[in-house]
This record gives sequence, C-alpha cells and structure tokens, in this order.
Amino acid sequence: MRPREPRRGRRTAVTLSDVAAAAGVSPITVSRALNAPETVSEGLRGRVNATVEALGYVPNRMAGALASAKTRVIPVIVPSLSNVVFVEVIEGIQETIEAAGYQMLLGSTDYDLDREAALASTLLGWAPPGVLLAGLRHLPRTATLLKNADVPVVEFMEYGARCIDMNVGLSHVRAGAVMAAHLLDRGYRRVGFVGTRMRDDYRARQRYDGMRRHIAEAGGASDVLFEYPSGLGQAVGWHALTDVLAADPQVDALFFANDEMAVGAVLRAQRDGIAVPGRVAIAGFNGLPMSALVTPALTTIISPRKEIGRQAATMLLSRINGTPLAQRRIDVGFVLEPRSST
Repeated sequence: MRPREPRRGRRTAVTLSDVAAAAGVSPITVSRALNAPETVSEGLRGRVNATVEALGYVPNRMAGALASAKTRVIPVIVPSLSNVVFVEVIEGIQETIEAAGYQMLLGSTDYDLDREAALASTLLGWAPPGVLLAGLRHLPRTATLLKNADVPVVEFMEYGARCIDMNVGLSHVRAGAVMAAHLLDRGYRRVGFVGTRMRDDYRARQRYDGMRRHIAEAGGASDVLFEYPSGLGQAVGWHALTDVLAADPQVDALFFANDEMAVGAVLRAQRDGIAVPGRVAIAGFNGLPMSALVTPALTTIISPRKEIGRQAATMLLSRINGTPLAQRRIDVGFVLEPRSST
C-alpha cells in the first residue's frame, strides 16, 4: 500500500528554528529573547520580536513545561466573575503577573467549595508555578491538595491567623465592628444587616458577626439580620429597604453586605420618599465609585481591592523566583468613609 501523500497547500506551524533562521541568530538566542529578555541586548530583542510577529510564531509553552515540569500560567480562583469587587482584584493580579512574563488562568466557583476543590485539582494538573485563590475557608481535601502540591500558594481577600502558605487581605470582622461603632456614635440604636447566601458568602457573615459583637458589647442597642436566599446587587437592596422597614419598624440603620445592595436601597428610598438618613441610615461595604455618586452619598468601608491583587501576585512571584519574604501574611487594612447617608 502506498503511503498517503500530504495534502497540497497544507501549512506547517512556524518553529523556533524558523524564527532563528529568519532573524539570523541561533535557536538558543531566540529562546533567551522570548523567555528571559533581560539576558539579551535591546537591539537583538527587538529583532527577534519583529521576526516573531512577521512569521506569526506561537511559542510551544507545553514543551517548556515538560522540560521544567512547570508552566508559566498561574491559576487564579475566585468566587464570582459578576461581582465588580473581584474584577478589580483580578486586574491587579493580571497587571502584576503579566509584567513578569506569566499569564493568568481564571476559574470561578460561584461560592461553591466543592467546585473550588474540583477546580484546584484540575488546574494543578497543568503544573502551575503557583496558585492564587480567594478566601481562607476551603474543604479539607482542597487544603490538603494545595499543601501537597509543592508550589507557593497565596490566599487573598481576607486576613486571618491560619493560611495554607501566604495570605493577603483584611479583617472582615474588624470592618463590621468599625461600621457598628460609627452607627452607634451617630445615635442609631436598632441596626439591621442585609446580605444574601451568607453561608456561602461567609466574609459578609464575618462583617455581620463583627457588627453584632460590637453592638452587644456596647450595650443600649440591638441588631437584626435580614438574609435573602438569592439575588444580586441593587435589586436586593431595592426590595430589602421596604421589606425590612415593614418587618421591623424599629430599625433605624441598615448595613448592607456590599455597596451595590446599599445603592439599590438608596434609589428605592428616593423613589418612595423615604428620608435617608432621617428615617433610616444606609451604609455599604467595598467603596465602589457608585457609592459617592448617589444622593445622599453612601457611607461605606473602602477595601483596597486592586492593591490586594497586586500584593498577592507580588508575594507569589517572589516565592516562585526564590526571593525571601519579610512576611507571609499581610493585612492591607481598610478605610471607613462616612458620608451623608448616615
């Protein structure tokens, strides 16, 4: 039987050797220019890059990964891609790791710890040099998987005493206590907290716990929790305002799990003629730009979201590069921003 002839006109992929021949350099020089650009001159780097672009060369990252047992792709696991809070964190991560020659592989859990475990298992199979993931609460099998992976791991968004390897974030319990202190100082005595799916969004639950404890310790005031089983952003706040006031007319201040919900409540109050803060004070969390644009401007706690992403990525890259770290846990803090809604 005659061997099958190749199809006419079929193009083969451009190789590193093709780039080297076209640029008039050795293949090892092309490899250095692409993978360690600081090791070659600027002029040579420019010539190689121009040749790569002209030929449409795509580096075979898997070949390098097989040789080194590591890729240059860093998994980033977050609870949500619809929440703008995580978008800003991701931006900080992406800017930092791309500047160092790495790429991001993004996974979303929808606040599902089983899905997080599956994602971690799958992404570790790609031999990443490190892992970034949101939160400090994971299933035991996820924590074991990450501890045994022999790669640096940074948990971000919250700050706590226990972490798998490294940790960057803020204390959500303390944030809740600070907001409670602010509301009590303003004279409010029946404070409601509004959130959704707080078993899954446990950082919101931590803020409520911090608020509740501070109010209980202060004496002379009380709190109440209003939790919705589902819903997103402004729509929750829009409905919650009237739901809460109807269910508990004594409520004179509302602390929402995030700014989007709080803004929805402010907009509902404007439509229905409910005085803010005359009838009820409204506060949020995160410090989103929209919080300063509503009327009245929203009291909120500003979290340094993009800085959390940058810090987490910087810590991970330091460990990947073998650079000693002064500290493996960083509390980035937060800022209370009192405005006219309280």
